[in-house]
Amino acid sequence: MGSTVEDVVIVGAGIAGIATAVALNRVGIRALVLEKSDELRTTGAALTLFPNAWLALDALGVSHKLTPLYAPITSGSVTNVATGAVQEINFVGQSGGNGHGPRPIHRKALLEALAGELPPNSIRFSSHLASIETGADSLAVVHLKDGTTIKSKVLIGCDGLHSVVAQWLDLSAPVHSGRSAVRGLSFYPQGHGFESRVQQFVDSGKRAGLVPLNDKEVYWFLSCQGAEFTYDPKATQADVLSKYAADFPAVFLDAIRQADLSSMSWAPLKLRYPWNILTGSLCRGNITVAGDAMHPMTPDLAQGGGAALEDAVVLGRHIGNSFLANGKVLAAEGMPRALDGYAKERKWRAAGLVAGAYAAGWVQQGGTQVWRGLVRYLFYRYIFGRILRLVQYDCGKLPQVGNGKLD
Repeated sequence: MGSTVEDVVIVGAGIAGIATAVALNRVGIRALVLEKSDELRTTGAALTLFPNAWLALDALGVSHKLTPLYAPITSGSVTNVATGAVQEINFVGQSGGNGHGPRPIHRKALLEALAGELPPNSIRFSSHLASIETGADSLAVVHLKDGTTIKSKVLIGCDGLHSVVAQWLDLSAPVHSGRSAVRGLSFYPQGHGFESRVQQFVDSGKRAGLVPLNDKEVYWFLSCQGAEFTYDPKATQADVLSKYAADFPAVFLDAIRQADLSSMSWAPLKLRYPWNILTGSLCRGNITVAGDAMHPMTPDLAQGGGAALEDAVVLGRHIGNSFLANGKVLAAEGMPRALDGYAKERKWRAAGLVAGAYAAGWVQQGGTQVWRGLVRYLFYRYIFGRILRLVQYDCGKLPQVGNGKLD
């Protein structure tokens, strides 16, 4: 089949990919997003966005679509399953400069809100990346499994944990954290009565949570050390109830029993070592990565989605400034400098989030030993608030151009 030439090609229509396309659209650059699935991916069901994510969505011009639909979290609790001890957490006062507190939202709602800002046909579904090469004309050459070849002045890999683009850049492979997680949604026809309050439960090698999305829907998760779940949601539900969370409070078990099986997913929790982010090749010429393709992390700070949105804004700013200065996308000169600036700006932030998430998971998912309980108490009493400052980070704005949006 023939080849076409694009200004920017983005591999992957997840949060990072679509948000990056929106950022580029705001500065006058039309990007083509290649997605291997036949529709928007919604694996994960829901996620919590902290102030840093809402600041990024403000910059992208999308936050106003979502804030009226989801209430901010005001408080929470952490229950030690073995001892019954309960520790309270207060989220009031943890808003960023825009006044946004942490809000849980449906992943599908976020993706649709972002995708709605793109021109028609910006996302090409059923487009499975096979290989990458660079041509003598400084263009990135993308080969799809259906035989299509696409040339691009910029290639951005937002293709997730097993990123083909990251492999091409020779970034180290993500490593297993030793834990796996199962997630899902539960529906309460008569209402759950949890208010805007998160409930967490910790046991030896286990951590679970209930996060209300609205009056009738709850997002739940369970992460375990050494757990192996099947891809059969009914069997996974049974394993959670009878094996992995059998001793957990009734309120959590009730949520599992009411789970929407179609929303359930499980996955091993992986990360890229922070030092590999700092020393690895995050870009080469006019090719780079963003989102989980750059900085896969454990979910313990709920920052995977927020960091991806930050990436999008920072990429949009660096590419946009080059585009505005030169009047066009320059594959050979302007873009390598822009992507290098992006990588330098993001690597320390990304590495810090990966390290912080792993440390938070280690502390929160400890055992019943007295010293582990003391560490957990000190963590929530003195350190948790400091970590929350990481989620008030402001990634900045996009450069202003015209009406700020392509049709």
